[in-house]
Amino acid sequence: MIRGIDHLVIACPDPDKAAATLESELGLAVTGGGRHPGAGSWNRIAWLADGSYLELIGIDDRELASSSPVNAAALRALESGGGLATYSLLVDDIDLTVLGLQAAGATFGAPVHGSRTRDDGELVEWWVAFPDRPLAVDGVPFLIQHAYFGAEWGPEALAERARFEHPIGSPVHLRGIDIAATDPVAMGATLHAELQLDVWAVGELAVTDVGVHVLRIVPRGDLGLPVAVNLGAGIASPRTAEVLGLRFIVEPAEVRATVPKLS
Repeated sequence: MIRGIDHLVIACPDPDKAAATLESELGLAVTGGGRHPGAGSWNRIAWLADGSYLELIGIDDRELASSSPVNAAALRALESGGGLATYSLLVDDIDLTVLGLQAAGATFGAPVHGSRTRDDGELVEWWVAFPDRPLAVDGVPFLIQHAYFGAEWGPEALAERARFEHPIGSPVHLRGIDIAATDPVAMGATLHAELQLDVWAVGELAVTDVGVHVLRIVPRGDLGLPVAVNLGAGIASPRTAEVLGLRFIVEPAEVRATVPKLS
């Protein structure tokens, strides 16, 4: 029931400046985002063709932000300069998924409803479920289910994201992420226990398919940075940039848009 990686939460001192950096260094347009009233955070969003997205999150009220698991993770990441704070996995039926994982011994709590109001007055809704430990880049990700309606998550919006041509010259999709860990095999075992993902040990690496995406857990000394984000685009030659505390690698690829099934 886990469909893939939904989004990466990238903590930034200034999401607007981070958005400009992504466009100038990688050719990724950041076209979405807004404020989270009462939560102490705001974001900019780069939508990707496969339905996933990059969330550039900033904190404007530390006290309010500390009460949210995602914002608290962003605060911790910002203490060391920023970078990937956590990430989420997309599910179709979050209630059923959590019940199944709990029955298998996972520590996820009950789903929690979230929402925000767009500038045009439209409500955007989602549901999330968190493990019983603080969120971290090398920890267990959280689960999310979106309400697929309206100008942001309805069928037309998803189709537009799937065909959107970024400044790099084509749509861009997420291929997967590499995460540095002190003990990749142990981290893989934790992900299996909490999420029932099939994780394979490949030498010193741990590798798992998360829907259409690939998650690789790499020895900390081998990666150089905490995270590498692997993207695909219709370009002639690879492009790499180390920005926002991460390594972004864009590989030439045939971009096949995958619009999420509406539920």
